[in-house]
Amino acid sequence: MEAKIRPSKLQIALAFLTIYVIWGSTYLAIRFAIDTIPPLVMAGARFLLAGIPLYLVLRIGGAARPSLAEWRTSILLGILLLSVGTGGVVLSEKSVPSGLVSLLVAMVPVYVAILEWVFAGFKKVSNLSVLGLAVSTIGIFILVAPSLTGASMRVDFGGLSLVLLSSFSWALGTVIGRKLTMPRSVMLGTAMQMISGGAFLLLAAFLMGEHRDFSFFEVSTQSLLAFIYLTVFGSIAAFSAYTWLVKHLSAGKVSTYAYVNPVVAVLLGWVILGEPVGPTTALAAFTILSGVAVLSLGNAGFELRKLSFCRIDLQSKIDKVR
Repeated sequence: MEAKIRPSKLQIALAFLTIYVIWGSTYLAIRFAIDTIPPLVMAGARFLLAGIPLYLVLRIGGAARPSLAEWRTSILLGILLLSVGTGGVVLSEKSVPSGLVSLLVAMVPVYVAILEWVFAGFKKVSNLSVLGLAVSTIGIFILVAPSLTGASMRVDFGGLSLVLLSSFSWALGTVIGRKLTMPRSVMLGTAMQMISGGAFLLLAAFLMGEHRDFSFFEVSTQSLLAFIYLTVFGSIAAFSAYTWLVKHLSAGKVSTYAYVNPVVAVLLGWVILGEPVGPTTALAAFTILSGVAVLSLGNAGFELRKLSFCRIDLQSKIDKVR
C-alpha cells in the first residue's frame, strides 16, 4: 500500500500565503482592471482565458471526458458562482470601495449556513451559530446604515445591494453544488465552470452594450497588468493552492482565508487607493468578521457533537451484538 506523503510546514505556509495575499489583493486588482476595461468584459475574458487553457491541459493530460450531466452542473455553477457571484462584485466596485466589497463578501459563510439550514428542513442549529448570524447581520446594518440615512461617508446603496446579491449567489452555488453531478477532477470542474461563467459574462456584456465603448488600444498598462494578474494568479494559482490545502488540511483551517482576505483588501485599498477607513467601517469590519468567526465555531462544535452521537450510537449497537 502506497504511503501518503505528508506536506511540509513550508509547503503549507506558502499555500496559505498564496490564498491570503492573492485573494485578498484581487479586490484592488479589479479596481485597477475596470479603470479602462468594461467590468463584464474584463470578468468574462479573465475566466475564459484561464478556463480554456486549463481545460485543454487537463484533457490532454488524461482527464476523463465530462458527461452532459457534468456540463449542465458546470454551466449552472458557472452562472451562480462566476457570472452572478464574481460578475456582481466586479460591477459593484465601480461605486463601492474595494475594502467594503471584501467585507460584504466575507458574509458568504453566513449565507451558506442559512441555506443549509433551509435545505435541511429547518433543523435545530447551535446557539453559537444563531449568535454568529445575529452579530454578522448587525455588522451589515452598521456598514449600510450611512447610505440609508444620508449620513457622511455615504456609500452607494445600489452597489452594496449588488455585492450582497452576488455573495448570496456564490453561497447558493456552493450549497447546491455539493448535491449535483461533478467531474472527478476538481480542477477540470473548475475549468468548466470558468468557461461557462466567462461565456455568460461576455454575453451579458454584449447585451448591456459594453462592447460599444470598448477599444483594446485604449486599455492602460495598469489595467492590462491587473487583468493578467487576475487571470494567472487570481483564477489559476490561488485556486490551485486552495484545492491543495483542502486535500491536506481540515476545512476549518483552510476557511481562515475568509477572515484574512478582507483585512488584506481593506489595508491595500487604504494604502494604495486612499480609500477611507473611518470608525464606522472599522466597527462594521470587526462586527462582521466576529460574527463569521462565531458562526464557524458554532458549526464546528455542532458537527463534533453529531459525530460524538454517531460514535455513541455505533458503540451501543456493537455492545448489543456482543
